[in-house]
Amino acid sequence: MKRVLNGFKNLIKGMTITSKHLGRHAVTVQYPEERDKIPERSRGIVVLLSDKETGELNCTACMLCMRSCPTAAIRIEAPRGEDKKRHLKSFVVDHTICCFCGLCEQACNFSAIKMANKYEFSTLDKNDLIWDMHKLQEMGRDVPYESKKKKAAEKDETREAGKPKTASGDGEKTEKKEDQPEVKSDNQENSPGEVK
Repeated sequence: MKRVLNGFKNLIKGMTITSKHLGRHAVTVQYPEERDKIPERSRGIVVLLSDKETGELNCTACMLCMRSCPTAAIRIEAPRGEDKKRHLKSFVVDHTICCFCGLCEQACNFSAIKMANKYEFSTLDKNDLIWDMHKLQEMGRDVPYESKKKKAAEKDETREAGKPKTASGDGEKTEKKEDQPEVKSDNQENSPGEVK
């Protein structure tokens, strides 16, 4: 009898919670007919970015992303040429072991790699999730990005514009005047004749 009463009590409790949500708007997305908008900074699949004008990869084969990857999901081959610069031969990302931490994107100084907000890549064969350079570039063609070089140039321009002009007006530092005494810090040793 006690079990029946306990079960009935739990049923009423569950129906109460359900009745609270009956008149409200549903929060469920009817996937795949409906798709939720994924935020821009979400960490989806890893892609390589290309220059919008030339179509060439932004990657300079510096290997910072490969070194920063905690799971070693990124493998880069970039032998040095006759000009002693690295030339990108292959760039492979193994999405089966990628932990989607975003460290590769943070390490890249050239806007070459990004965690795109794409997420529909289920497959029956796990080898389909090991992407080479061409697949990574293809998936990253329509991914919007802002070049870090442009950002750095804009910052430099704003710094230059915001610098106060010196007395001479040319923006250069004025030389130290001869009549000003030299101030010693506490760390400097005094000569034997000087008193602290």
